[in-house]
Amino acid sequence: MVMKIGVIADDFTGATDIASFLVLNGLKTVQLCGVTPDLPAPDAEAVVISHKSRSCPVEDAIAETQASLKWLLAHDCRQIYFKYCSTFDSSKKGNIGPVADALMETLGEKFTIFSPALPVNGRTVYKGYLFVGDVLLEESGMRNHPITPMTDSSLVRLVEMQSKGKCGVVDLDTIRKGAAAVKAKIEDLKAQGYSYAVMDAVDESDLIVQGEALADMRLVTGGSGLAIGLARKVCEPDSDSTKAQSLGYPQGKQAVVFSGSCSVMTNKQVAFYKEQAAVKCVDVDKLMASTDLKGFVADYVKFYQEHAQDANAPLIYATANPDDLSRIQQQYGVDKSSHAVEDFFAELSSQLYAAGVRRFIIAGGETSSIVTKSLNVAGFYIGPAIAPGVPWVRSVNNDISLTLKSGNFGKEDFFLKAQKDFPV
Repeated sequence: MVMKIGVIADDFTGATDIASFLVLNGLKTVQLCGVTPDLPAPDAEAVVISHKSRSCPVEDAIAETQASLKWLLAHDCRQIYFKYCSTFDSSKKGNIGPVADALMETLGEKFTIFSPALPVNGRTVYKGYLFVGDVLLEESGMRNHPITPMTDSSLVRLVEMQSKGKCGVVDLDTIRKGAAAVKAKIEDLKAQGYSYAVMDAVDESDLIVQGEALADMRLVTGGSGLAIGLARKVCEPDSDSTKAQSLGYPQGKQAVVFSGSCSVMTNKQVAFYKEQAAVKCVDVDKLMASTDLKGFVADYVKFYQEHAQDANAPLIYATANPDDLSRIQQQYGVDKSSHAVEDFFAELSSQLYAAGVRRFIIAGGETSSIVTKSLNVAGFYIGPAIAPGVPWVRSVNNDISLTLKSGNFGKEDFFLKAQKDFPV
């Protein structure tokens, strides 16, 4: 089977997000948790490789993505897709721009595009400015993101701050004229010495046009929305997304909910779920003072076991509001406190798996990454969507099913919906 699209994603939830849209729009897709040179290519039209490279040192991010690029090229992948969050989570120095530049250099490409829009989840781009819902990015909850606070809504400025070249815009008026007009605009920008273009999009029809115009571009970058248009353009006429999704239908009976994200929506989801199920908050102060992680975690395992037979799965969460998060970070440091919480969820997931848990409902990219790693999951079959961009996935190498939810995705009832819509 020809590998039509190879996605290099900068976090685990983002990888699952785009994999879901590729499957829903007709491409047989497998998600891998990293690659090695001798790893054979799966029987899939699209392969998504997940990394934890969004906020690591830029040199590490480039090295990770270059290794994945080399693997994709070795398996004759037609198009490379660098995937990042639809809110363009990054700092002034990267990592989006430097990684894109490195991919361009390796591929010998002089031009690429940036298309983070995902209208179904309220992320739109107009005149090169990124909106979350009806407010600019800098006015949204992303302004208070604990690791990559976003205080500028101009994608052109963000790209040029991080990258080596000039960035233009393919505006909405051009996109509404169709794929031929988009291609002509890109050629015009190239002739003027631009290296990149931000793509406007305010609804799904704009992404369809983008897909038609960019299907032959060797390297594209964006959120998961562009995958809708690209998949529809390159999928086979007899593609069956329903059959493909059935491979990832959740298995197992015992379930748990983890929440490590501190996003605005995840705070709402935790608050809603507190009224539906047993919950236990991670005491970060005690965690930081503990010298026995296994013993500390055992108390949370006991809590789970006391509520394992409840109608709704127990929730264990480290989600905090902005004031509490600020205090924790100031008292213990951002890196130290974040790593402690990640280590907690890694140990907790291992102990709960040993206790029989097979369904893990997880909110937060960092939490999803560490849990997936601790459970030795090599990759996923992509299952049915719980919310746009958030499917159930099933491990390709063991009996684990997971949801890996980006912090701001889903509605307030997401944790409940993940269980009630997909019963045992």
